[in-house]
Amino acid sequence: MLFLWESFGPHHVDRCEACVAEFGDRYEICGVEIATFDANYQWRGSIGADAFAKITLFPGVVRQEIRTWRCFLRVLATCLRLRAKYVFLCNYDAPAIFFAAVALRLLGRRLVIMQDSKFDDKQRYLAKEALKSLLYRPYQAALVAGQRTKSYLAFLGIPERRIFIGYDTVSTARIRECAGSAPAPGGVPHAERHFTVVARFVPKKNLGLAIDAYAAYVAQAPGTPRPLHLCGSGELEPALREQVARLGLEGVHFRGYLQEREIAQVLGSSLALILPSVEEQHGLVINEAIAMGVPVLASDNCGARDLLVRSAVNGYIFEPDNVPGLAHFMQLLDRDREEWARLARGARRFDAAADTGLFVEAVGQVLSSFAASGERARS
Repeated sequence: MLFLWESFGPHHVDRCEACVAEFGDRYEICGVEIATFDANYQWRGSIGADAFAKITLFPGVVRQEIRTWRCFLRVLATCLRLRAKYVFLCNYDAPAIFFAAVALRLLGRRLVIMQDSKFDDKQRYLAKEALKSLLYRPYQAALVAGQRTKSYLAFLGIPERRIFIGYDTVSTARIRECAGSAPAPGGVPHAERHFTVVARFVPKKNLGLAIDAYAAYVAQAPGTPRPLHLCGSGELEPALREQVARLGLEGVHFRGYLQEREIAQVLGSSLALILPSVEEQHGLVINEAIAMGVPVLASDNCGARDLLVRSAVNGYIFEPDNVPGLAHFMQLLDRDREEWARLARGARRFDAAADTGLFVEAVGQVLSSFAASGERARS
């Protein structure tokens, strides 16, 4: 059983380790990353894994620098060398992955696409979607993040009975161990917590709205406003710093890009996680916030809300252009300790949906669906 991603982050290791624990007595689990680094994410690169075989196809290289034909040949050769029967792939639209998928399907491998894109991520065009559906033809099943992704892939031609929810997950136990503190409402007292944003500083994350909402919250705060910690980096950092200066906000702290342990520790002292994206396929930081019992304030465009956020249960949902709405929820969690604690306790209801146990369950469903189709074929 082989899982392939462009570059390994901590959550990829989580999923492979969980599969070893569940399926290791029946299958050899292999995790493959195309390259050590990815230009879009500042992971440390080539994160170690002791529980499963991990292979880097292009060590020490940035994924975006690898030529298509080299990537295609190495992906295909690795899958064949390892005699992988079940191959789980991402990035269906990368030419190297598509051609490798076609070749593997012709050679009799079972192919599963792993994806979290949704129909409502952006403007869609019928002709383009019709062409895109051809790129999914090699795949016989899918692991997806939520119901919106499931509906989208069914629209693109993958049989709905072969689409299973549970892709975007993390090890909640790892997050809690990294944090070094108890999940809310335990751990850091309510009065000492801060608001937190964890995101790349790129347009689709809509961080300007979060800063505007924080300014509105500060203007109405009866006492000393809580700080806002911005964790991340990217092309918009100068513009965001200028916005903060223009608004005269002294409580905004730019923390830079943080690795997994540091993120867990920041969440461990957070009053709420804010994710205001205008486009967000999932938002794995929401899984991490749930692990730490942190209430979530997320835009309704975030894919993770499908499984992991319910308004007035473990957070609140707002429209990605609604500055007063987000500011209101920030004020509510600042002033009302009991409401905050109730939402923090509500996060426990979503532990199972955030954890890699759901990924393992979905992989098991994929294997069962293949076994059932094999039985039908023999009969």
